[in-house]
Amino acid sequence: MENADVFLGLHDFLERMRQPSAADFVKSIKSFIVSFSNNAPDPERDSAAVQSFLANMEAAFRAHPLWAGCSEEELDSAGEGLEKYVMTKLFTRVFASIPDDVKTDEQLSEKIALVQQFVRPENLDIKASFQNETSWLLAQKELQKINMYKAPRDKLVCILNCCKVINNLLLNASIALNENPPGADEFLPVLIYVTIKANPPQLHSNLLYIQRYRRQSRLVGEAAYFFTNMLSAESFISNIDAQALSMEESEFERNMESAQALLSGLSADMDGLSNQNDESEGQISVEQLIQSKHQGVNSTKAKEHLTPVRSSESKSVKKVTFAKDQELITKVPSLSELENKGATMLLKEEKASQVFQEYPYLFAQVGDLTISDVEDLLNNYKQLVFKYVCLSKGLGSAASSLPSSVLPSQVQLQVETVKAPEENKRVELNDESEKDTSETNDSSNQVLNSNEEKVESQLPEDEEKVEQGGKNDETSK
Repeated sequence: MENADVFLGLHDFLERMRQPSAADFVKSIKSFIVSFSNNAPDPERDSAAVQSFLANMEAAFRAHPLWAGCSEEELDSAGEGLEKYVMTKLFTRVFASIPDDVKTDEQLSEKIALVQQFVRPENLDIKASFQNETSWLLAQKELQKINMYKAPRDKLVCILNCCKVINNLLLNASIALNENPPGADEFLPVLIYVTIKANPPQLHSNLLYIQRYRRQSRLVGEAAYFFTNMLSAESFISNIDAQALSMEESEFERNMESAQALLSGLSADMDGLSNQNDESEGQISVEQLIQSKHQGVNSTKAKEHLTPVRSSESKSVKKVTFAKDQELITKVPSLSELENKGATMLLKEEKASQVFQEYPYLFAQVGDLTISDVEDLLNNYKQLVFKYVCLSKGLGSAASSLPSSVLPSQVQLQVETVKAPEENKRVELNDESEKDTSETNDSSNQVLNSNEEKVESQLPEDEEKVEQGGKNDETSK
């Protein structure tokens, strides 16, 4: 189901609820929300109650004249609208509603924060040909959006989009190498690595929320497969140890201690910065602090292996080192210099054409392309932009050399849609309501800003119109 279809599903649901003949539905929905909210949290009972209510309501929709003659897609859309409405109302009551879930979230997040400081793809047995950390940033960003939404389906789609990015990258890599399509053995380690690097907020609670409150009849097919893999990734990370990362126990413990010291020092540094009176001077980013801490740890390790030297020799060594560092700093090549150097090297290669084998569209003509090629082209374009921007940032240059024919407002990074084979419907990123034209110019460099709040803010108003014919008598959601 497409973005517009899902939003229109909620809109259509609310419109039908305004009809006089829907009075019984309105009464049932309001009564359920009120009675549910008054009960103490009990995840198992709450999940069963919501699942039962949604199933009964959808069955009632089918038999009601309001939906007479509607297609299966329209009935499914009404079900999605009902789920989104009800769960948006109940979100604060059911999400991370018990202390155990909150504690597990904190423990998992802390463990991921430590492990992500030293874990490498090789630790998870990810083949070198499948390693693509720059493009994996796309998947990480999708996963990090999960707390932007409240409806179970919207949170699930963040996971599906993350998994789709990984799956397509692995598939492209296998095609380029003329290998068999990647399976679960190749997919799951990458998903685990991406999840560690993303460290999505409240991961445990989000997965439980989807598991408990997403309509079970819709959690099937591809959605169920990817969601199951994410549950496996969470379980693996929760129990991660030296053996899981193919490390010696002593090395794992040493890495964890170093990461703990790094993060503790970083926290202290950040506290110190927050207490400074002059905020305009010496502002240091988190990345710079982490880098400086890593350098400090590395230099300490190096000193352990050095033999003692006389003070005069130490001074001379420091001078030479400083001079070399200064020389390196002043000789960082620009982007254009790197491009020219690369082009020269490419021209000298005997088998230069082989370099471009992983870019199948480089020599294609317009007439050679088909509709099915659009997805691959979009994927390749995203990878190119990410690699270029990361390279520019790494060199301290501004990434401003996009083609002039592409307007900034058009460069909006979107991850491809996902498709559930059981329903044969497209599942796109997340429900977004239509934006005012004045807002579009302000969001050209942002990635899929959420309109969940806009949708949610409309719900009380729509509900009031159903109940009161337009009179505003509710002050809260």
